[in-house]
Order: sequence, then C-alpha cells, then structure tokens
Amino acid sequence: MIETTLQTVFPDLTSSEIQQLAAITTTKKFAVNDVAIPQEFDMKAGQPRRVLMIIQTGEIEIFRHEEGFQQHIASRYENEILGEEMLLEPEKVHQLSYRSIVETQALVIRRIDMEQLLLDQPEMARKIYRQLAINATRRLEREDHPVRCHSERDSMGEVQIPNDAYYGSQTARAIQNFKITGIPIAHFPKLIKSLAIIKKAAARANSEAPNLKRVPNATMGLTVGEAIIHACDEIIEGNQFLQRQFLVDVIQGGAGTSTNMNANEVIAKRARELLGFPKFHPDGNPVDPNDDVNMAQSTNDVYPSAVRLTLMLTYTELTSAMQELIAAFLAKGEAFASVIKMGRTQLQDAVPMTLGQEFRAFGVTLEEDIDKLERNVPLLGELNLGGTAIGTGILASPDYRARVLDEVNHILHNELNLWRIAVRPALDLVEASWDTGVFVLFSGVIKRIAVKLSKICNDLRLLSSGPLAGFGDIRLPAVQAGSSIMPGKVNPVIPEVVNQVAFQVIGNDLAITIAAEGGQLQLNAFEPIIAFNLLQSMQMMTRAMRTLTTHVQGIVVTEQDKQCLRERVEQSPGLATFLIPVIGYQAATKIAKEVISSGHSVKDLVLAQGIMNETQWEEFMHPDNLTKPYRPATQAS
Repeated sequence: MIETTLQTVFPDLTSSEIQQLAAITTTKKFAVNDVAIPQEFDMKAGQPRRVLMIIQTGEIEIFRHEEGFQQHIASRYENEILGEEMLLEPEKVHQLSYRSIVETQALVIRRIDMEQLLLDQPEMARKIYRQLAINATRRLEREDHPVRCHSERDSMGEVQIPNDAYYGSQTARAIQNFKITGIPIAHFPKLIKSLAIIKKAAARANSEAPNLKRVPNATMGLTVGEAIIHACDEIIEGNQFLQRQFLVDVIQGGAGTSTNMNANEVIAKRARELLGFPKFHPDGNPVDPNDDVNMAQSTNDVYPSAVRLTLMLTYTELTSAMQELIAAFLAKGEAFASVIKMGRTQLQDAVPMTLGQEFRAFGVTLEEDIDKLERNVPLLGELNLGGTAIGTGILASPDYRARVLDEVNHILHNELNLWRIAVRPALDLVEASWDTGVFVLFSGVIKRIAVKLSKICNDLRLLSSGPLAGFGDIRLPAVQAGSSIMPGKVNPVIPEVVNQVAFQVIGNDLAITIAAEGGQLQLNAFEPIIAFNLLQSMQMMTRAMRTLTTHVQGIVVTEQDKQCLRERVEQSPGLATFLIPVIGYQAATKIAKEVISSGHSVKDLVLAQGIMNETQWEEFMHPDNLTKPYRPATQAS
C-alpha cells in the first residue's frame, strides 16, 4: 500500500528507488480535527516544516490564524502532498497550520531521513525535487479554480458548501435562489451589526436554557450560550472575516428568512470554532443555528426589529451629512450677503435679492428636515421581539420578551454607548408583526429631503449656466472636462449626479409604499425590498450630500461677476417695482415697458426723467433697501 501510493506520487522513480523511499516512510492516522500531533509530525504554524506527508485517504485543511479566526486556505486530498517546503525551502518559518477534517490516513517522511537518503542518492534526489516543483506549479494553477466544497444536509437534502464558508445550507440555497441585485446584505454593515445585537440579546435572555448551558468541550470551558455571545461580539465589532459571510441578496423571498438564517449559520459556525470544533464537518453538532442561535425567535420578529435598529443606527450618518451641507450653504450665505442680483419667478425677472439670501434659503430648507427625521426615530424603537412567528409569542418563555428588550438596551447603552436610541415593546405584537407604517413614514421624510435637494441642484445648474449664454450668477468648481467633442466645455456634473440620486430615492419611496400596502394577514412578506430601498436611499443621500458639500464650498463669485449682477439689476424691468411708492403703479409700468422696448436701463430712465439724482439712486440701490422691508420716500412735489 505504501509503495503503491509512493509510485503514484513519484512516477519517475524506479522500483528500487520506491523501495528505498518506502523504508523511511511510516503511516499515520489522524482523527477528526487533529491539529497538533506528536512533535515529529508537526502541523502547527511558526516553525520550519519537519515532515513531508502524502495523503492516502481523507482530507487535510490548510488554514491560517488571523485575528482569532481560522481562515481556510486550501485542502489536500488523496495522493496529494503536504509540506514539500520541507525540502524546497527548508529554513522557512511557515504561518500556515494543518488540520484533519475527516478521519485521514497519510504517509509521513521525516526531514532528517529524507535529507540523508537524497544525499546518498543524487539521481533520486533530482527526480523527487523535480516532481515536487511540478506538483507545486499544478496546484497553483488548480487553485485558481473554484474552491473545494463539502456536503451539508438539511430538511431539503444535501447541499455543497465551500470549505472556507462560515454560512451553511440555508444560506447556500438562498445564494442560488436569489440572484437578483448582486448586492449582498453585507453591503449594509449596520444591518449585520443589528442582527448580531439581537442574537446576542436573545442568547443572554435564554442563558438559563439547558441547551445554552451545555459545555461541549471541557477544555475550552465555554457554554454554548457564551460561545454564541462571543461570536456576536466579533460581528458587532465589525470583524471582516464574518462580515464577508453575509452573502444573501438584499432582495429575497421569504420575508427575510434567508437573512435571519445567514446570521444564525454564521454565528453557529463561529461559535463552534470558539468551542474548539471545526466550523464544518463537525463531530456531532455542538451549536445548532436553529435550536441554539435562533432560540425563542422567528424571522418575523428578528428581521423587522433588525431593520428598525439599523435605521436608528444609520440615520445620524445622514443627518451629519445634512448638517455639513447646511453649514456650507449658510457659509456661502454669509460670504455672498452683499452681492446684489435679480431674483426670478417662473424663470422671469422678479425683484432684487442678494445671492446670500438665496444660498441661506438652501440651508434653511434642509435644516427643517433634520427635526422631521429626529421625531420619527422613537417610532422605530418599538420592536416586536418576543412575538416570534405571528405575534403570539409561541416557543418563547413568558418573561423572554421583557428580558430580550432589556438586553438590547443594555448592549446599546452600556456596551456601545449609544444612549441616543432605545427600544421598547410594541403595544400589540400581532399588529406589530405586520405593520410597516413606520417605514413608510421614515421613507417619506427622506423623499421630502430628496425633493428639496433636487430642487436646489436644479437652481445651482441654472445659476451657473453659461458661461456666456446662460445666467452665469455663480461659478461652480470645474471638476472634469464636459465634452468629448467641444473643447473647454465644463458641465455641472455634481449637481447632476445629486439630481439622479434624488430621482432614485423618490422611486424607492414609491416601491416602499407599494410593498407596505402589499402585506397580507399576519405578515408582510415584502420587508426585504422595504429594507433595501430605505437603506439604499439613506446611503446614497448621505454620500450625495457629502459630495455636494465639497462642491458648494468651492463656489465663487468674482468681482467681475458682482458688477455684472448689479448691472443686470439696474437693467431689469423688475426694478421698476420699487418705484411704485415714488411715482405710482402706472408710471412704474411705463418705465418697465420702455426698458424692455428701448434697451435702456431703469437707471438711465430714472435719471433722464429726473425721478432721482445720482446720489439718490445710489442710496436707492443699497442692498439693504432692495432686499429687506423698505419703502422709498415719495417724490417731493
């Protein structure tokens, strides 16, 4: 058996050479999850390899310890070699470890024996070194292909799971079933964090349950409940190894069941590792995603609670971006406070104003909506946790509901220092299990902000239009070339992209409204699209406003621009409105018409008709007189 395996692995060796190699080869059996075995068969990271192993049956995993995680690198199977670096790089200290995944039998050759044999047999050494190099090259090529998988079984049957995955069968099926947006739920890390907070709170609330008090591995000394809590903490802290395992598409059937199970499976597998077991091919099932991680829970109370919690954790990013943009507009309002210009209604000249007033108004209109968002946040804190399937609380203990909400608040306040948000029980769990009204309300405020923001961007594009044939009131920062054919053209691309974000947010709000209306009986099955559109709207709006803030800060008005804007005021028939108290409505109308027909400015006509002299005109044209409550003195008789 030994010689057959050696001949397969080293086909160039003669029968005599195979016999010599077999003479220094021993057979070793590994139990499931063997990592450290007798010293001569070292499988740990941190020192040079001292043995060469050839697998006869079974599977050996190569993994790396990084940030407390056992990161899968590759697996080796029948007739494959482990530890060839023993000869190819004899002094290199390696950072990879080996572990048997199933019962495995391997041939083992000690480095000291192999080196002596090859020293005595140089031709044999040449053949072995050549074969090891070929194997290494072929393996690199092969490992560019899909990763090896293993089988896991659930109620639907067997399913293939990548060996490096922390998720399980239900997640794997969901990945195959819901190839919709290509955006995994991991795209929204606060949603993953919220799920982990709820799972941690549930494990604490259920800590006295017999299944969570089990200690599957006396060496580790952890209960199942403690391992679940530790795994949740790693997700809450944002560990990327686990974050990347949330691969279910954000839009999915099943009212969010796939998202809930993705969390249950990842937490369960990480908890198994923390208990000293491999995350897959476990010897038994020390942590079950349904019985343990999902204890006293249903997707129907976990998922909507997680979405509500996510919105509470996320909205401050949006309001922070709003405050930055508001500050930028108000700062420009101050900077442009003395820049006189014509206001416009229906794209026609109206009456004078300052550019500062225009920009201040942009800031004020957005400022109003921060309060609107803040007022809705407490409504999001009303959770249906403990209602389980339809709000009746089936399979949860009578005191679980109060305990789990207390634990959520404890995590938010005492552990994460998030005192600004709190959760409380829904008044009626049956109603709360299907009611999505708060999402409609919250989305409506975000849509309102988007509508205002889009209107502001429309204004910025008009005000900067030109540079010669448009309004030309302001100069937006030039951020990129505007045409592939017209030299020197610069477009208002930042306001344009913000417009498009607003259009998307408005469309998202409609989708949320329809999805909320589409619920039936004791559940709304369409909460995933509600969650996706709400989170996408908030994320896009936050990024859009930060992009626009930088742009607004770069807006300038040159001295030449200021003079041009003043001349337009003096030339505009709209200025005749201010002459009504001086000469009456009919006379002011005649001046306005003459301005339009003759091309003369209002100033020219006022001075020519003796209505005012130069000094009076300059006083009349002071920005405070034209842009604040003011009534010119009636002309003396």
